[in-house]
Amino acid sequence: MRQQAQSEPMSMDELLGEAVGTILRDPDVERFLRWGRSRIPEVLAGVDALDADDERRLAALLAQAIWNAMPRPDLGFRTQPLTEPGLGEPCRCGSGAAYGDCCKAAGEVLELPPEILWDPLLDQLSEAQLQAAVRSGAVPRPLLAKVADRWLALERPGRAVALLEPLFAGDLAALDELFEPALDVLCDAYDALDHWKKKQAFLLRVTDEASATLKSAAWQRLSVMFIDEGDFDFATEAFAQAQRHGPEHPGTALLEITLLAARHRDDHARARAQFWQHKLRRAGHEGSGIYEFLERAREDPQQALMMSQASAVDPSLLRLRDWLSALAERPLPTLRLEVIEDPLNCADERQLPLFDPELLPLSPAARGSCGSCAFAPTRALAALERGWHRVFPADKPLSTLLSGPQHEQVWESYDWLDYLEASPGAADSLDVLDDLATALYAHPESSLPWVSRVMLDPVLMRAEAVLRHNIGPGQPGALPWIDPRNRPALRLLFRCYRRYAEAGDDPSAVALMELLLELNPRDNHGVRAELMNHYLRAREDDKALALARRFPTDALADMAYGEVLALYRLGHQERAALVLHEAVGRLPRVPRFLLRKRMRRPNLPQGGCVAGGDDQAWLYRQAMRDVWAAEPGLLAWMKKLTA
Repeated sequence: MRQQAQSEPMSMDELLGEAVGTILRDPDVERFLRWGRSRIPEVLAGVDALDADDERRLAALLAQAIWNAMPRPDLGFRTQPLTEPGLGEPCRCGSGAAYGDCCKAAGEVLELPPEILWDPLLDQLSEAQLQAAVRSGAVPRPLLAKVADRWLALERPGRAVALLEPLFAGDLAALDELFEPALDVLCDAYDALDHWKKKQAFLLRVTDEASATLKSAAWQRLSVMFIDEGDFDFATEAFAQAQRHGPEHPGTALLEITLLAARHRDDHARARAQFWQHKLRRAGHEGSGIYEFLERAREDPQQALMMSQASAVDPSLLRLRDWLSALAERPLPTLRLEVIEDPLNCADERQLPLFDPELLPLSPAARGSCGSCAFAPTRALAALERGWHRVFPADKPLSTLLSGPQHEQVWESYDWLDYLEASPGAADSLDVLDDLATALYAHPESSLPWVSRVMLDPVLMRAEAVLRHNIGPGQPGALPWIDPRNRPALRLLFRCYRRYAEAGDDPSAVALMELLLELNPRDNHGVRAELMNHYLRAREDDKALALARRFPTDALADMAYGEVLALYRLGHQERAALVLHEAVGRLPRVPRFLLRKRMRRPNLPQGGCVAGGDDQAWLYRQAMRDVWAAEPGLLAWMKKLTA
């Protein structure tokens, strides 16, 4: 052990921690000084300018300084400084000479700031000693954050809040950057208590009243809150404020990479990581943890974010990540498609085929298709899926939901992870991929941006690739939802569409919505409403009209009133008036919500909107009123016809 210490000298932090532990175990000054004469020279070994005598003297002075600054639990956390030896007394460096003839000439004993020992001391105190230290009032105020963080780790957030709130009760402008850890821990404690309103009010007060450093920290926290809520516009504004108040703050670098990665802007994140590396190098942060994070972010921002949180991440997520990392290299399987009798008898005789080829030509794959089919696994894949369902502890989500309350329990067992690791062929099963996507949707950490990108993206990319590989020219043209064997594929495609939409990749999202409607003409997932609104915003009125003709008696406001808008813009006002009359008959409250410049939001029920109700009319107003208002004369025309 001694040889290892000599080849790799202790750091000063390690030395102080060992010194504190030595005094706690045995508060005897003579034994501690002997310890110092033995251990401290190991820290000084790398200083070339020191000879053996200098090392001995400096070690003695540093040992005495540590003893003098040590808050002693046995003394009520007071110190017990040594008095200077008499000139004729033996020198404390251990040379055997008199103090006056030895270290007296080396100068006075150093004075160490109290914080330098309180920091390692708080790590080594028992819980009873920790509480006694707080009661004594001797703990430096900024280091109360360390105490609160320990209590938070012991799941005592209320105690942490009670300790830290008084720190911020007075003049916030008087608190410097040393209080930033206290701000972070207090916010974490509020989170643990689900006191989000209190946390938000606290952060807003800090942004108004505190010093620049704490303002930057508070804005960073607010930006992360907005990222978690998916409100990236507010998150970006908060980030800009954080950067304005703390342009050199390393946390701003981490926040910007997080924000860009959450918005799927990985190339921009890589470029900014390189910029921040250069900036922090000039500021002297090279070799720090944030610098290493930026080095990884230059290669892969999503993986860098995951690695930065790896110590706090659910180990089962890391196991699944390792399994998913092999998906991209695995060949795409050829699945068996079984032709079935078409169960999609139209409920309305006027319903036209999807899509009218004169208005919206189908893809070459769909033009060459015939009939409907269902995925029927091969014998080997069927056996693998049976084994999977024996270990995966959840059923499929209800109807078209993407997860359910029971799916959080998936992460309480590991049998299914063991099964995946032993069965690489599970990556060929849409059924298994569907369950994995459902499990990831339900994971408690699913709101973290990298969980979506690093974990869910590979599942969805694999699923989309498998589906496109197996749905092509000459294959059946529909995979109706009514056959349960098709539901994993359709649910996965819907998830893929959501992924593209959230990333702002409109062309890919639109292509998947159109594919979903080709494969499942009854549109159980309701993508037709979003597709209709996209067509109208893009002024693709012919496509919008074709889509509306596919669902002529639709109860969705987007479809009923979208047809009116498309006809009006195409110059078919007489037909538009007839369709408007029919739409008002089905959904009479929509015109009032479109015509008024200002409307009070009605109560929105948790379980979804009511067809024909104020809530449905309000949601359509929020989605499309700007498009209606931008069309010259349209609202006046509607007002006249619906008066």
